[in-house]
Amino acid sequence: MPQRKSRRTLLAGATTAIGSLLLPRTVMAAEMTPRAAEGPFYPTRSMRVQDTDNDLVKVAGLVREAGGEIITLKGQITNRKGAPLAGARIEIWQCDVNGKYLHPGDDRSVPYDKGFQGFGHDITDDAGNYAFRTIKPTRYPGRTPHIHVKVFVGRREVLTTQFYVDGEPDNARDGLFRRMSKAEAKAVSMAFTKGPKGPEAVVNVVV
Repeated sequence: MPQRKSRRTLLAGATTAIGSLLLPRTVMAAEMTPRAAEGPFYPTRSMRVQDTDNDLVKVAGLVREAGGEIITLKGQITNRKGAPLAGARIEIWQCDVNGKYLHPGDDRSVPYDKGFQGFGHDITDDAGNYAFRTIKPTRYPGRTPHIHVKVFVGRREVLTTQFYVDGEPDNARDGLFRRMSKAEAKAVSMAFTKGPKGPEAVVNVVV
């Protein structure tokens, strides 16, 4: 996978104070991030828009932004010993505000929000921090709101998982969510707080 730096200007300051929000490394190393199914809608390169940076709300060349509630998703990626992983590639993909994926396999007669990037990636900094500007996940038929996640170290895929909204009522009815223990569910749950640029959630990843 390419290791180019993604655009960060719209996320300036999103990670500057992240160190104070992270759990102690010893705690993080004790709780590995649980794996989850990739799902049927991981977009191949040919399916993605040309713009695949870490700001999914603004597609290059378009004036309007994506519909939905804009959020900041950020965190730190560490290894099993708690050491930060610099230069790791983290990808996310999710359905748009209408519940539609940027994938030809999602052939339901639902309009796709062309202002939503659908897929994006970030490269962790020297402290292992990542950040995304995206929308709060919405419902897809049969699933609770979620964001798909992959992590690569070099060309090696080290994790595929899904992030969920903390306290979402539909979590209790979601088959994948219900398979996890309470500790596992907490590790991949987005608890939103009020940040300087709107709602934000910190999800730390251990691989």
